[in-house]
Amino acid sequence: MISNRTFLTIGLVVALIIGISAVFFASGDPDGLDSTALVMQGQKDLTQPANPDAEIDESALPGEFEYSAPFPDYTIEGATKMTDTVLLVVGTILALLLVFALGKGLKKFSRTGSS
Repeated sequence: MISNRTFLTIGLVVALIIGISAVFFASGDPDGLDSTALVMQGQKDLTQPANPDAEIDESALPGEFEYSAPFPDYTIEGATKMTDTVLLVVGTILALLLVFALGKGLKKFSRTGSS
């Protein structure tokens, strides 16, 4: 039987490997709503990458199509790949700790709640 500590360590290592490698495999092509807007405006084919100079026409719905992305193009201004990697490692560890604490809390709550 595998111990909880070993299981947690293996899980953390796998999560870090996936998180760090994702930085280097991320696509520069717009996705999600950006891609849909470009397709709707005829600047992109559904199955093809967007042209590098393609931009969303925000005048299509004047006054109604305004937004400010918290992380435009999924980047932090001035960040390098190394910064992105460090942030991913810290974020992965924080997420793991949060889920671990939540699991411990729920376990404790279920023990006291079932009495």
